[in-house]
Amino acid sequence: MIGLSQSTYYYTPKVPRKDRDQADADLRGKMETLQANYSCWGYRTLRAQLRLRYSLQVNGKRILRVMHKYDLFRQIKRRFIRTTDSEHAYPVYPNLLKGFEVTDVNQVWVADITYIRILTGFVFLAVLLDVFSRRIVGWGIAKRIDHRLTLEALRMALRERNPRAGLIHHSDQGVQYACTQYVKELKEHEVAISMSAKGNPYDNAYAESFFKTLKNEEVHLWEYESFTDVVERIPEFIEKVYNRKRVHSGIQYLPPEEFEAILQDEQRKEFLGQVTLKLPG
Repeated sequence: MIGLSQSTYYYTPKVPRKDRDQADADLRGKMETLQANYSCWGYRTLRAQLRLRYSLQVNGKRILRVMHKYDLFRQIKRRFIRTTDSEHAYPVYPNLLKGFEVTDVNQVWVADITYIRILTGFVFLAVLLDVFSRRIVGWGIAKRIDHRLTLEALRMALRERNPRAGLIHHSDQGVQYACTQYVKELKEHEVAISMSAKGNPYDNAYAESFFKTLKNEEVHLWEYESFTDVVERIPEFIEKVYNRKRVHSGIQYLPPEEFEAILQDEQRKEFLGQVTLKLPG
């Protein structure tokens, strides 16, 4: 041996402070460019986007350090409200999703309702989400929570997507989904009806996840004051932010619209590989 200690042998010279600060500033610029499109991304998503958009491999710990250094975290106020009226005399339907494998869009839609607080009360939002692509395919906004609200969302989705027979529509057992008018619309379009077990919101986790995103990343940050505020901002968030910009780890860290576009492009589809989503059962 040449008389060197083990610590000396493995010693790695420190990067000069000036060079490190410059590297951090460069990384901050790229991260802020990504966050300009979607400000609520966490460090895991930023790491995936840096690799996807800039071909840049960055350690997660470094990303977190830079986020703390430059205060790149968005502060979020958390609230939770639930609404379901399952005390009715309408027929309910079994859960068809247990163990079901989803391999394409327009195979399974999940439906749910939430409400948004305004100065004078509440505004209600009904949505339909495609489980495979995570895309919101239909929505309705109203001052009252009844079947007209859910029908507005359903008719929009049917009109825009024109699904083939056999599509599964999954919801809770709320009266707005079990009522005669809504069920009639589903059956006329040959849509299979599926419902969660009573009192179990986890059966409809995809819709619940969307509402959590909506509240945390839009509603609670803006504090809507009027019905007009809701009507103007919610559709913009759904279409321009959630469907086009918000990425999902379950679909290769892509936004729903881009994911669906790749599915339609045979040459680019190889990038995704064989995508299958098996629902809990």
